[in-house]
Amino acid sequence: MNMAFGGAKIALYLGEQLVVILRDDHQGLPFAGCWDLPGGGREGGEDPFGCVQRECFEELGIVLPKAAIVWQRAFVQSRETNWFFVGHLPAATAEAIVFGDEGQRWSMMSDDSYITHENAVPKFQDRLKLYLEREC
Repeated sequence: MNMAFGGAKIALYLGEQLVVILRDDHQGLPFAGCWDLPGGGREGGEDPFGCVQRECFEELGIVLPKAAIVWQRAFVQSRETNWFFVGHLPAATAEAIVFGDEGQRWSMMSDDSYITHENAVPKFQDRLKLYLEREC
């Protein structure tokens, strides 16, 4: 997992629901105003888990333990590698969320609602589907 990569995202379940973030609606921002998953770009020499762990803390105030990760996979798109994680934490974790300064708001959503939502980031819908199909 120490290869070069651009960033990491996580489908983070708090109990049975995913925590999702409504992206800012700034002109020129990719997927502006869409429902996104926690995560973002790599900083410095961090590894993929370190990246998603930092992003979860910055965006939601959640300390993500490595033991919460149940699935991970690298995806290469346009010659850039990005990591996708799936993690599970207790539902009560939602009570401790402290929303950061990126995005309009956070919410909870079922995985089915996210996958079928017309305003969710499509590539993360597809990646979540891959995880769920693997679990069936």
